[in-house]
Amino acid sequence: MDSIEIRPMVIEDYDKVHKLWIGIRGFGIRSIDDSREDIERFLERNPTTSVVACFGDKIVGSILCGHDGRQACFYHVCVKKSYRRQGIATRMVIYCMNVLGELKINKIALIAFTKNDAGNAFWKQIGWTCRSDCNYYEFVLNEANITRFIESESETED
Repeated sequence: MDSIEIRPMVIEDYDKVHKLWIGIRGFGIRSIDDSREDIERFLERNPTTSVVACFGDKIVGSILCGHDGRQACFYHVCVKKSYRRQGIATRMVIYCMNVLGELKINKIALIAFTKNDAGNAFWKQIGWTCRSDCNYYEFVLNEANITRFIESESETED
C-alpha cells in the first residue's frame, strides 16, 4: 500500500497510538509503562527506532523498539484490523531492522503471547524463530504497573 508512510514515532503521536492500542483485542496495556510520561522517556532513549504507519493523518500501525546497545526488543507491534494483510507490519519491521542495523545492533527479541494466534503466525511467516531452548523470567519491581488486556477489537475512526 503506497499511501502508507512509515516514519519514526514522536511523542506528539502518543494520543493516536494509544487509541490504536486500546482498539486491538488481546492487546496488553501497562498502567505505568504505557503512560504518556513513560512512552516519552522511552522515545527520548530510543529516538529513531520506534515507528508508526500513517495513512494521511491516521496512525494505523506502530512498533515500540528499544535497544541496550547490544540487543533490541520490539514492543506493541500492531496494525489496525481494517489495514491488516497489506504488508504494513512487514514494512514497519523492515524499517526498524534497517535502523537497528545502522546502529550495529545484531539481535532483536520480542514477546508474543501464546494466545495471539495471528501475531505468532505473522512472526513465523516472516522468518522469525520461536525459541524453545530458554525460559522467560521477570521480576516486577512496581506492582502498580498492571497489565490490562483489551477484550474486543474496535474500529473507531481517529
